[in-house]
Amino acid sequence: LAKRGSSIFCGFRALGLYSNHLPHVVRFHKKHQEFYVVTAVGRCFHTYNVKKLGIVAVSNALPADISYLAADRMLVYAAHGKVISAFAKNRKVVHTYEGHQADVHLLLPFGDHLISVDKENAVIIWDVDSEDMYLQILFDKASFDVSAVMHPSTYLNKILFGSSQGSLQLWNIKANKLLFIFPGWESAVTILQQTPAVDVVGVGLASGQIIIHNIKFNETLMKFQQDWGPITALSFRTDGHPVMAAGSPVGHIGLWDLEEKRLVGQMRDTHTTAIAGLTFLHSEPLLITNGADNAIRVWIFDVAGGEGRLLRFRMGHSAPPTKIQHYDQSGQHILSAGQDGTLQSFSTFCLKLSTPDKQALARQSDWDSIVACHQGFLVTTTWNYQKGSMGAYKLEPERFNKNRALTVHATAVDISSCGNFAVIALSSGHIDVYNMQSGLHRGQYGKDRAHSGPVRGVAVDALNELTVSTGADRLLKIWKFKSKELLHTVSLPASPASTLLHRDSGMLAIALDDFTVSILDMETKRIVRRFSGQRGQVNDMTFSPDGRWLIIASMDCTIRTWDLPSGSLVDCFLVDSAAISISFSPTGNFLASSHVDCLGIYLWSNNTLCSLVSLRPLPADYEPFVAILPGSYDEEEDTDADNLKMAEYVSPAQLDEQLVTLSLLPDSRWKNLLHLDIIRNKPKEPPKVPKAAPFFIPTIPGLVPHLNSLSPSPQSKVVNLGALAQKSSFYLQLEEALDTNLYEGPVQLLKELGPSAIDTELRGLAPGMGGDICVMQSFLKMIGSMLLSRQDFDLAQAYLALFLKLHLRLIAEQTLLMEEAGNVLELLEETWTSMQTILNHSMCLLSYIKSALL
Repeated sequence: LAKRGSSIFCGFRALGLYSNHLPHVVRFHKKHQEFYVVTAVGRCFHTYNVKKLGIVAVSNALPADISYLAADRMLVYAAHGKVISAFAKNRKVVHTYEGHQADVHLLLPFGDHLISVDKENAVIIWDVDSEDMYLQILFDKASFDVSAVMHPSTYLNKILFGSSQGSLQLWNIKANKLLFIFPGWESAVTILQQTPAVDVVGVGLASGQIIIHNIKFNETLMKFQQDWGPITALSFRTDGHPVMAAGSPVGHIGLWDLEEKRLVGQMRDTHTTAIAGLTFLHSEPLLITNGADNAIRVWIFDVAGGEGRLLRFRMGHSAPPTKIQHYDQSGQHILSAGQDGTLQSFSTFCLKLSTPDKQALARQSDWDSIVACHQGFLVTTTWNYQKGSMGAYKLEPERFNKNRALTVHATAVDISSCGNFAVIALSSGHIDVYNMQSGLHRGQYGKDRAHSGPVRGVAVDALNELTVSTGADRLLKIWKFKSKELLHTVSLPASPASTLLHRDSGMLAIALDDFTVSILDMETKRIVRRFSGQRGQVNDMTFSPDGRWLIIASMDCTIRTWDLPSGSLVDCFLVDSAAISISFSPTGNFLASSHVDCLGIYLWSNNTLCSLVSLRPLPADYEPFVAILPGSYDEEEDTDADNLKMAEYVSPAQLDEQLVTLSLLPDSRWKNLLHLDIIRNKPKEPPKVPKAAPFFIPTIPGLVPHLNSLSPSPQSKVVNLGALAQKSSFYLQLEEALDTNLYEGPVQLLKELGPSAIDTELRGLAPGMGGDICVMQSFLKMIGSMLLSRQDFDLAQAYLALFLKLHLRLIAEQTLLMEEAGNVLELLEETWTSMQTILNHSMCLLSYIKSALL
C-alpha cells in the first residue's frame, strides 16, 4: 500500500463553504444569457449562477490559498503567493504566470493582457496567451504604495493606480509613460470603481470618504462621508437609478443618490463582518454582496424607500462548528452547531436555526424533534426541524428559580428513541426528564442528585428501559428509565469527558480524561474494551452503523478507527487541524468532520463500500500520514491514483496443502456425468466448422478445438496402421504416465472435454473397447494423485463415480484393479476424515460465538 492518509476514508468534498474575505467576481455568459458569481474559498474558487445561487463549478485546488480573484470573458485569474494561475471553464489551470518576487495582492484583466501588483510594489503586465512579461513598472513604496488599480472606460491603453499615500497616477502602459498625477485627498485609496459616466470614477478612501472625480478635467464632482470606517467596496446601479452603494468594515451598506447628492438608505448588518465585495448587475435592480462571514447574498431593489430586500442567499458558519450530527437515517442531512450562535442543516440547502452547543433528535414530524443545550446556559431549548425554527418550550428546572446567581448550566442531552422524552444533565449533578410534547418535568434521577459532580454524559437505550450517566465523580451509573431506580454503578479509572451509546449493539463508549476510551456492554454491564494511544484530549467519537468500528477524533490531530470485535487499531491518519466533531452517516457512506479554525464540514467517503480494503491491525509504533482536508478536486490526485490503489491480491492455485481445493470449472462440465443417459439432448443443428479455419485443415470437435495431427501427409502413400487403433491423446498420456507417474497432463485433457467426450474416453479404457487393464489401473492412479494433492477435489469425485459406474464388474474380476481401487478408497477416507474434523471445529467455534456473551 502506498503512503497515504487513510486506508478506509478518502476525502470527498466540503459543505458550508461559500465565501471568504476576498471580493467576488461577476461574469456574464453571452451564450447562456446568465450572470455568474465567483468566490474564493481557500485554495479553490466556486462558481454560482445568480439566478438561483446554485453551485455550477468548483475549481481545481491550488498549492496555496488564493490571495486575489479577477476574471475576463474567457478566464478566471487567481493569485496565490508569488504565482498567478488562469483557469478555463472555471475548473482547469491553462496558464501560469511566474516572475513576482513578492506575494501578489491585486489583479486586473486588461484585454489580451493581465496586470498584477505584488506587495513590494512591482507592477507586471503579462501577455495572457504567451505568458510572457510585457512590461514591468517599479514604484517607490515610500512615496506611492499601490493599493488599487482600474481601467477607465474608453481610455485606450490607460490604467489608473491608487496609493495608500492618497495620490493617483494615470499611466499609458503601451508607451510605459506616466500621464498625470492626481494629488488625492489626504487619505489612503481603498477602492477605485468606474461610474456609469465616461471620464468619471468613484474613489473610496480609508477615511470613509467617497469621491466622485472627473479624471479628464481633474475635477471633483461630489463628496460623501460614511461614519462606519474605510470604504471597502463601491458599485453603481445601471438600471436607470442614479444610486451608488458603498460597503463598510462593520457590515453596513450605504446607498447614495448621485443626483440629489444625499444618503437615501442604509442596509445595516447585511453581513456580520466587513463587506468584501458588492456588485450591481448590469441593467438589473440586483445587488450581490459577500463577506468573510462565509455568506453570499443577493438583494433586490423593488420596494419604495430605496433599500434592498434579501432575495436569496448562501451562507455557512461564520465561526467554526463545535458539534455535528447526522439528522435522520437517510444520511442526507447534517445538523451543525457553531460558535457563531447558529444551528444549521447542511444538505442541498442550508437551513438556519440558532445557537446550540449539543443536540439530540427524534420524531420530527409530530412535535419538536431537537433539544439543544447552550454553552454556559441553564435553559435548554427545543427546535422544530420541519419549520426550521425554535420550538415551543424552554426547559429549565424549577429548583434554581430562587438562586439565579448559581453558575449551573446544561452539560449533556439525549432524546429517547420514541421521541417523547428529553433527558437533560446539569453541571450541578442533576439529571432531569421532560416530556417533549408538553414540556413538563417528568422526574429526576437520584433522591437529591444523580452525581456528586458535573454530569459529563447521558444516554437512553433503544428500548427505553435503561438510562446510563457518567459524572466527574468517576462513576458510571445505570438507571431504570421509568422508575428512576439505580441498578448498577461502575467505577471508572479516570474522570469521564464524554459518552456515546450505539443503541443497536448496546455498546457505550466512554472517553476519559487520561486520553483513553473504554467500551461498556450494556447487557453485561462490564467494561469489555479499552483503547489507548491517543496523545491528546478526545474531542468526539462516532460508531459505524453496524457498531463494528469506533472512530475517535482527538486533539493530537489524529482520527483513529478501532475495530471492536478484535480490539485493534485498523486505521489512523493525521489532519492539519484537529477534528472537533465527527459523525458517521447512518448509511455508512461518509464520515463527516469539523475542525479547529475551519468553517466547513468535511466529508470523507468510505472506501470499503466500493473497493477491497485489507484492514490489518496497525503496529504500536505506527506513524500516521497526513490527509489533506477534502473540499476540492486536485489535479495531482489523478497522477498518483495508481499509487493509492492497493496491490490486487492474486490467489494461489492452492492456499495450503492441508486444505481441499475445488476446481474452477462450471458445474455443467462434471455434475451430470452420471446422468448422461437420461439427459441426452439431440442437437438442433449439425456442428458448424469454425469460420476462421480453412476448409482443408480438419479439426477435432470439443470444448477447446484442436487441429487433427493424425491426418496423413498428402505426400506419403504409406498407410499408418497405428492411426487405425483410434487411441486418443488421453489414452496415450495414461499409458505414458504408468512409467513417469506424472498425471497433470491427463487431468488437464479431461478438464478441456465436455461431459459426452469424457464419457466416451472412459468407456474406451475397457479391453472390450480397444483399451487395456493397465490403462484402467493408470486411471485409478490418476484419481489417487488428485486426492493426494487435494486439488480438483470435485472433479476427482465425479470422474471416479463415472468410472465405477461403467467398469464396476470388470474391476471386481481383476485383482490388479481391486488393489488399486483399495488404495484410492484409503485416500478418500483419509480426506473425508480430515474435512469432517475441520468442519466440526468451525461449527463449534461459530456456536460458541453465537451463544457466548463477550
